[in-house]
Amino acid sequence: MKTHKSILITGASSGLGTALAFAYAREGIFLALCGRNADRLEAIAEQCREKGARVDTEILDVTDETSVSSWIQQIDSKTALDLVIANAGIAGGDDGAGFGPAATRKIFRTNIEGVVNTVIPALEVMEVRGTGQIAIVSSLASFRGFPGTPAYAASKAAVRVWGEGLRGRYAPKGIKISVICPGFVESRMTANNPFPMPLLMTGEKAARHYPSRPRKKYRQNRISLADVFCCLAVRRVAPSIVRQADAQGRRKGITFPATLNLYC
Repeated sequence: MKTHKSILITGASSGLGTALAFAYAREGIFLALCGRNADRLEAIAEQCREKGARVDTEILDVTDETSVSSWIQQIDSKTALDLVIANAGIAGGDDGAGFGPAATRKIFRTNIEGVVNTVIPALEVMEVRGTGQIAIVSSLASFRGFPGTPAYAASKAAVRVWGEGLRGRYAPKGIKISVICPGFVESRMTANNPFPMPLLMTGEKAARHYPSRPRKKYRQNRISLADVFCCLAVRRVAPSIVRQADAQGRRKGITFPATLNLYC
């Protein structure tokens, strides 16, 4: 199995994207990083270069289909991409809630359309070569709708299920699809969350669990008992985590919406 040498990461100017860039940066690695904040992105790129990586940066909004597609095709034409990580995403407004029509549409555009805009052109260039890996960043929140973040949970559920379907479809073509469902990770996105976050971890720790090498063999269009067990286990554990967060919040004088009980 070869180690990934050419890696593209969206949403690299903060949070998990930054941690992933640092985790992959080393001698002999090419990184293509995009984000919306030019100053932060360039500072991150410079630190990656100090680790020995070659870095290309682009100021980009992933909701712009044409720009994202052009960027991926341009990068791939210069250095064939081994791994594309569709990481860019948002949780809500300044309060982290993401309520209201405008916030909901913005979350869906970024978290769903942004992922689609990244994955489709990546699939197109990888399919020609018959090799490559794509990682779609979903969330533990994708397994259950939460009243505190309904649009975010829904958007992450959409890309999780889409990625699971793509995995079986593209495995025979030599393309690996990974769907990653992290829990709470320290970032600018979670910094404004108005509720306790159990099992909160740093971006550096979370990045250790991301793809580093392709797996030897991918199942094609088969669901094992292990898959079913893991899905059921997550669905059982999620309400417990929320109840734990609610208990912690009450001790600190913070309460979740009353409708929480309907989900637990």
